[in-house]
Amino acid sequence: MWAFPAVLTLHTAGMAVLVGASWVLDLRLLGLNRHVPLSSFRWVFPAVAIGLIVNLSTGIVLFMKNATTWGTSIPFLVKMTLVIASVAMLVPLRSLVLGGEAREVPDSARGLAIASILAWAGAVTVGRLLAYV
Repeated sequence: MWAFPAVLTLHTAGMAVLVGASWVLDLRLLGLNRHVPLSSFRWVFPAVAIGLIVNLSTGIVLFMKNATTWGTSIPFLVKMTLVIASVAMLVPLRSLVLGGEAREVPDSARGLAIASILAWAGAVTVGRLLAYV
């Protein structure tokens, strides 16, 4: 009786950690708190990893509930594409953050930050809409 709400709650909490930590870094790259060195954001990557592990495990369980519907659903495929793209955008940003004490952000990193925010917003929105598919 409580299994589905528990898994859904864990999925939501994992998403909050994953997307929230990613957005904190993205907002810093876009100029918020410029006085804070990028190296101070090293904590983001372990938080993202934890959120991703939680969401992968709970997401698989949630998918199993509606596999025949979601497996062929365009919104689900869009969501998965956006999630993969969002996580992939963190890879080049990780090297920038772990690279030193730089305070200046390259324009390419700003572009990735904007794309990351839009991709995460899209993934969350499409994921929420899956409840109505």
